[in-house]
Amino acid sequence: MNQTTLHSSSGGILGLLLTLLPELTIAAAIFVAIHSLRQKNRHGLPVWPLVGMLPSLLLGLRGNMYEWISGVIDRMNGTFVFKGPWLTNLHCVVTADPRNLEHLLKTRFASFPKGPYFRGTVRDLLGEGIFNADDEEWRRQRKEASLRFHSAEFRKLTAESLVELVHSRLIPVLEDSLAQHAELDLQDVLLRLTFDNVCMIAFGVDPGCLSPGLPIIPFAKAFEDATEASVVRFITPTALWKALRYLDIGTERKLRRSLERVDQFAYNVIRKREQDLLIKGSTAAASKSDLLTAFMKDDEEGKPFSEKFLRDICVNFILAGRDTSSVALAWFFWLVDKNPAVEERILEEVCRIVGGRSDGGGDLDHDEVVFRPEEVKRMDYLQAALSEALRLYPSVPVDHKEVVEDEVFPDGTVLKKGTKVIYAMYAMGRMESIWGKDCRDFKPERWLRDGHFSSESAYKFTAFNGGPRLCLGKDFAYYQMKFVAASIVYRYRVKVVNGHPVVPKLALTMYMKHGLKVELSRRDKSELRRFL
Repeated sequence: MNQTTLHSSSGGILGLLLTLLPELTIAAAIFVAIHSLRQKNRHGLPVWPLVGMLPSLLLGLRGNMYEWISGVIDRMNGTFVFKGPWLTNLHCVVTADPRNLEHLLKTRFASFPKGPYFRGTVRDLLGEGIFNADDEEWRRQRKEASLRFHSAEFRKLTAESLVELVHSRLIPVLEDSLAQHAELDLQDVLLRLTFDNVCMIAFGVDPGCLSPGLPIIPFAKAFEDATEASVVRFITPTALWKALRYLDIGTERKLRRSLERVDQFAYNVIRKREQDLLIKGSTAAASKSDLLTAFMKDDEEGKPFSEKFLRDICVNFILAGRDTSSVALAWFFWLVDKNPAVEERILEEVCRIVGGRSDGGGDLDHDEVVFRPEEVKRMDYLQAALSEALRLYPSVPVDHKEVVEDEVFPDGTVLKKGTKVIYAMYAMGRMESIWGKDCRDFKPERWLRDGHFSSESAYKFTAFNGGPRLCLGKDFAYYQMKFVAASIVYRYRVKVVNGHPVVPKLALTMYMKHGLKVELSRRDKSELRRFL
């Protein structure tokens, strides 16, 4: 074969390959797609070369992220492994199996700390506060907070502050809306209420968020923006969000600017308290029962805590006390509006308790009825309804742990050291295997035994976490929610504005993305007398 023939032959082969290239590319793409889609049966989602399950995650973000996770978990019988893009940190095990939750929250608690990934991701917001602390630092903060939460002085302070906030601020705001025949964003009002409440009982300051005219509070908006921007980091490769932070662009710029306002508020609170204690002396400190004063004492080595540490304490307890109860109440009122039979039973219970007062204070016509602590405790059906709302819409929809040594979940899932674990509380409330075929129904009766409230296992109902990290403020949260809900239901019908969109927002806590626009109407006194 001569050289001319060889060149001609090579050119012919090259030309043939170029002609077939589109077909070969399409064939390869079809092969990859079929192979990736076949992985869905085994892994719950398609696994694509290089990018893993990222395309499915991005599609999930376009709708209700929590429903998307629930669907995948349901298909995979409670647990699935999310495979992120190659060379990224977006790999984790996602579970909603109660057996696994008991294993990681209680049985093998020490093996499942928050871990360096979670702590590093939210450190700018939460610092070294109790929500972000592990090991000895966490134990120290929890011990001090526990002493305060369980003291008689703290319980008295919480009850007194609630009466003040509900009757001197909340009801006047609701009355003003009623008088003007105006729509009201109930979620915003409740956030203001719980923000004032947590500041009063945790820091001894009154920010006046729930005031006539509902003034703009820069800190509150900044705090919400900061939590939202922090969540975005969890679905962004670490190297990418760190680059954005370095360049000060996108959500990282939003986070920085929001944190400047958050820090300004927290440091102002701390410095004001330091000045008060300096002027009034140690006797004033001893008489204060708020959490901030408790943490202003010297540490175990006799040294004062830094302002940065006290700032972290403030921010963590604001997150715990402001967002969780308020968003739970917002979902509660939305669900009650959709279920009038539940509203009727709540009203009946409240009226029966007030009407049964033995001291002559059972006049249902009295507009100034103030619920007493012992009465709030007896509101079993109301507590069942609030628990049911938390089951379906937990204030913290997902949480995170990291494995410090090789482990195996009770369901057989193998966990290598360093594996990130996401437990999905929102999904748990929607699993037939846990709650039965009516798992998506709002049914407070599932919490009642012989007419009295009966709680469920913390590993089945994880709204308040479980094990050693069980929420310290659980009893306070129930008391706060019951007092507020009873005070509103007793006086008003709360109707969600027709057509108002209600969907959860992607954040550390389950805000309603568009708030909760409602219209109020006052209850007729004859309606209350029906239950005597």
